Amino acid sequence: MFENLSDRLGRSLDRLRGRGRLTEDNIKDAIRDVRMALLEADVALPVVKAFVERVRQRAVGQEVLRSLSPGQALVKVVHDELVHVMGDACDELRLNVQPPAVILMAGLQGAGKTTTAAKLAHLLKERQRKSVLLVSADVYRPAAIAQLETLAGQVGAEFYPSSRDQDPVAIARAAVDHARRHFIDAVIVDTAGRLHVDEEMMAEIRRLHEAVNPVETLFVVDAMTGQDAARTARAFDQALALTGVVLTKADGDARGGAALSVREITGKPIKFLGTGEKITGLEPFHPDRVASRILGMGDVLSLVEEAERRIDKDKARKLARKLEKGKGFDLEDFREQLQQMTAMGGMAQLLDKLPGAARLPDHVRQQVDDREIRKSVAIINSMTPKERRFPDIIKGSRRRRIAAGSGTRVQDVNRLLKQFAQMQKMMKKMSRGGMQKMMRGMKGQLPPGMPF
Repeated sequence: MFENLSDRLGRSLDRLRGRGRLTEDNIKDAIRDVRMALLEADVALPVVKAFVERVRQRAVGQEVLRSLSPGQALVKVVHDELVHVMGDACDELRLNVQPPAVILMAGLQGAGKTTTAAKLAHLLKERQRKSVLLVSADVYRPAAIAQLETLAGQVGAEFYPSSRDQDPVAIARAAVDHARRHFIDAVIVDTAGRLHVDEEMMAEIRRLHEAVNPVETLFVVDAMTGQDAARTARAFDQALALTGVVLTKADGDARGGAALSVREITGKPIKFLGTGEKITGLEPFHPDRVASRILGMGDVLSLVEEAERRIDKDKARKLARKLEKGKGFDLEDFREQLQQMTAMGGMAQLLDKLPGAARLPDHVRQQVDDREIRKSVAIINSMTPKERRFPDIIKGSRRRRIAAGSGTRVQDVNRLLKQFAQMQKMMKKMSRGGMQKMMRGMKGQLPPGMPF
């Protein structure tokens, strides 16, 4: 989502990082580059003006000019202002009310409300151990109710049935009453969308809001609409009193303008970022972490949290003990690592969170493809248990058999074995205490405060 913005800001700030002294002239050039980067990212003009003025005032002050490393100090100023414009801190859902806590999803048609409702249900169940009821009050879009019912089954949430001949307000009231009687923690109400903001739509959603009195009213908006997202959010907020915004399709060809405009224009926090179609593709919005990603510092905290949730700790401990005892890292271990990577969202999402990844050349980033991981797993699955434990025995005829069994080419098998050999060397180093050395070597690229 932030590739172009990250690239432009990175290049302009890189020119200042190593400067021993900053002058008003080179600060002026850098600020002009920052302004152009934000405008090209489709950030709303009033937001750009306010942002640039705050950066300029801090940059020409003693905070930067008297710093021992003024270039780094200016980067910190830009980082702090990015955090401020996006909301300072993560704004969590307010669910500490007498159950059921009602969450109303609002937005235009096509923004991804129904999918987001299911993703949110999954997040509440997995991370907060809440029981969730999903209900559709969209009686206009064909198959909207059936779609939500299917998604509810996928995420393991309860579904309250409704039909297209019912009144949306009656549906929502009955669902909340059902949740109250069955001690369900949260009710997520999916509402109808329109192709544009109209009075009929607003009148209906106001009636729904009054009927169920939600603790959270979330506006779901497509991040690819840029600053239009902020304008539409403001129109909804004037009618509904929103409590937060969910930006969907954040992994699409978005320029980042929505994330930087919504909070400043509406005064409402971005609460979640949605990516992809998978039910796991919804993350709480942390302004400080997103700012770090924009400036190429990565998002190590999110990476660690994702690893905590997704990685099988028993298997990780088993591998660590195996390496400590001097037993080799084999292809079964390699397959396990690839599968863990997929569970954490795939290579593309991992790469976005790594420090310095934003500066990788385009041709390198394009090679990061989760299909290659699936292909590698298929190749390893086509090997015999003995071949996985003793990869050195895999010679010409075996390679041809493995390629045929996995539907790949011999070149693919050769490439996998080469990658495995490199991974094997790295694991050997780590087992001898090389992990600390490797992390210390990366320290210049890691965000401040990392313990290496």
